[in-house]
Amino acid sequence: MITREAEKKDLEQLVELFDGYRVFYRKDSDLKATISFLSERLDNKDSKIFISETINNQLVGFVQLYPLFSSTRMKKLWLLNDLFVKPEFRGQGCSVKLIERAKKLVKDSSACAMFLETEKSNIIGNNLYPKTGFKLNKGSNFYEWSNN
Repeated sequence: MITREAEKKDLEQLVELFDGYRVFYRKDSDLKATISFLSERLDNKDSKIFISETINNQLVGFVQLYPLFSSTRMKKLWLLNDLFVKPEFRGQGCSVKLIERAKKLVKDSSACAMFLETEKSNIIGNNLYPKTGFKLNKGSNFYEWSNN
């Protein structure tokens, strides 16, 4: 497996992965909106997307991160917002390699940290993240305000 940054040429396969990710989180499949959303991210370079690719150029997983800033630390930090590996490729180290690539981004950009959130019901993720060095922050409350 190769882990690298996604490029515009990867859009077709990335759309398939991203749509699968959304369906995993109980969202309706929407390929048209997915194409638009990912095209904007790649064109505007307002997120970093890394992909896991087989030697046959098949994309099997991705991680997407968004830049944030910590006012108290006065540094950049990254939000690991999306991580997905096709079910048939799970257990082969793709997720770990994608997280390691995300950690490299944090270090290379002199950021202070990387945050993520996952559902309590995501057993795979909740087992994976501590194994890759993430610590559950029990000292904070996560609140959300939604405009819909």
